[in-house]
Amino acid sequence: MSTLTSGFNKYKSKLQNSKGIKGGWDIPLILMMLPTIVLLAVVSIYPFMWLLKYVFYDYNGFKTYFIGLDNFKRVFTNDPIYWKSVVHTFEYAFLKLLFTMPISLMVAVVLNHHLKGKNLFRIIFFIPTVISAAVYSLIFYFIYSPYNGILNNMLMEWGWITAPIDWLGSSAIAMSSVVIVAIWGGFGNYMILFLAGLQSISQEVYESADIDGASKVQSFFQITIPMLGPILKVVLLLAITTALKDYQSIMVLTGGGPLDRTQVMFLYVYQLMFGNENSAAGQLQIGYGATVGLVSSIIIGIATAVFLKLSKKLDNIY
Repeated sequence: MSTLTSGFNKYKSKLQNSKGIKGGWDIPLILMMLPTIVLLAVVSIYPFMWLLKYVFYDYNGFKTYFIGLDNFKRVFTNDPIYWKSVVHTFEYAFLKLLFTMPISLMVAVVLNHHLKGKNLFRIIFFIPTVISAAVYSLIFYFIYSPYNGILNNMLMEWGWITAPIDWLGSSAIAMSSVVIVAIWGGFGNYMILFLAGLQSISQEVYESADIDGASKVQSFFQITIPMLGPILKVVLLLAITTALKDYQSIMVLTGGGPLDRTQVMFLYVYQLMFGNENSAAGQLQIGYGATVGLVSSIIIGIATAVFLKLSKKLDNIY
């Protein structure tokens, strides 16, 4: 009886302590969250509020002039370069996803098997992800060089071309050249995510399929793809938002040229906000750049919402 009473008293004491914690301030929890809250406020909330302020101003970094909705009128009625950049952004994102997703998935499937040296290949394929986009884009800039670039020299030695090709200076192939760099730099990240999804699939499922006489191709399309549905949805969402916001590689490789052929939304925003004498954006236009950035963010938000709406079926594939 005394043991029962002692146990009840301990339980009562724990219950009272838990109620006390819930009813008051959890100081250790607040202290642990404080750095994250401060960082969020400094690098996200404050810049966003600053951006919302200057969309109503003509601001060149020195003087501000209130102009009301003129920046929005300019975006929607008098800026063909921006709307070209929107089209180019979706073209770039589509081409990047069209090749990056299948390559990432195929490489992940191969490296998920018991292959000799597979860990080394995983590291090699993942390395571009940890390298700065500016660094590897600069490397490709020299590779693409029309006169002393490695690519042209190799193709001419093999007899595939008779004259150097201006990979980044031709409107016909500049976008393709940029997309190739984007694929090289991004597929390793999605490969790792696909690998995590593949390793969560039980091998017993594949063994049962083998017993039933299913081929490797049938197992891939009827087992692997359906069971990767949840992770595939996440990877696609990350890939779409990343591709629509991407501009670092393009800035290094082409600066949006030639003739604005590779101009994308956030490169245009960058050029407006920080100025670029070699670009169509011209001089510093911070107020208008803030407006273009806001409109671009809304466009990406709409694209993301559309994707989430269309991808709900992926949640119930398996």
